[in-house]
Amino acid sequence: MAVPPIPPGYAALTPYLSVPDPVSAIAFYARAFGATERMRLMMPDGSIGHAEVEIGDSVVMLGGAWPQMGFAPPEGGAVPVMLHLYVEDADAVFARAVAAGALPLAPVEPKFYGDRAGSLRDPFGHRWTVATRIEEVSTEEAQRRIAAMEEDEG
Repeated sequence: MAVPPIPPGYAALTPYLSVPDPVSAIAFYARAFGATERMRLMMPDGSIGHAEVEIGDSVVMLGGAWPQMGFAPPEGGAVPVMLHLYVEDADAVFARAVAAGALPLAPVEPKFYGDRAGSLRDPFGHRWTVATRIEEVSTEEAQRRIAAMEEDEG
């Protein structure tokens, strides 16, 4: 029997987050984004070596730092990756995430590309954009709106 190259229940691309405290991260993602825990693998010392949560129809993998592999939580204010989460109600999820301990970075508001979105940093240093699609915008229209924004700022 052949094994599928992508396991059932997974997408081709799955984010994998390094967090300083996987137990707290799982609890935060449940409170903030409605995540459900799919699995956790324990290390002999009792720490979580690997865990998976499901947010909507997506899987997010997470674990503690593995410095020997160059995998560690973000430090400072800058992050090289941002997670974009589509939800039914961006305002409600954003408020829930802030109440759960996220730091608001940009308020939820209509964006030129057709989303109502806001950005926040979770307690583990990861930046999230929480968004709800409110308008279908073509690439050409989005480009026109960017040019108009530049004119307004100039």
